[in-house]
Amino acid sequence: MTDTATGAAAAPFLTAWFEILDSDEPSRVLDLISDDFFLSILFSTGDGNATDFAGDRAALVGYLEQREKGTRTHHLLSATTLGRDELFLGEVRRGGEPEASFVAAGRVNDSGRLQRLLIGRSSEIRFG
Repeated sequence: MTDTATGAAAAPFLTAWFEILDSDEPSRVLDLISDDFFLSILFSTGDGNATDFAGDRAALVGYLEQREKGTRTHHLLSATTLGRDELFLGEVRRGGEPEASFVAAGRVNDSGRLQRLLIGRSSEIRFG
């Protein structure tokens, strides 16, 4: 078991996940999920409204289709791994400027694929 407070090695799977999301081909994350994958991404823009992308592979596809590819980037602030679970605290930047904070929790199965993903994002609080 690894228990590390900071650095990409602390949450290697989620670190790679966000690097792929920020790439020219974010749909490559679909190759990293398990057959029983399930997610919930609660996406707040700070105006009192939030969207919850919840479900299986189809929900992830829907989330990827609505994203503004190439405009936002994800930056690690701290992370840890406990057994098969990774926790990732990060900052979303638009054009290099901080836009929101987010926290992600993921469970990687024994085959090295992402089985569960929970992300919360808010522009109302900063950790960075």
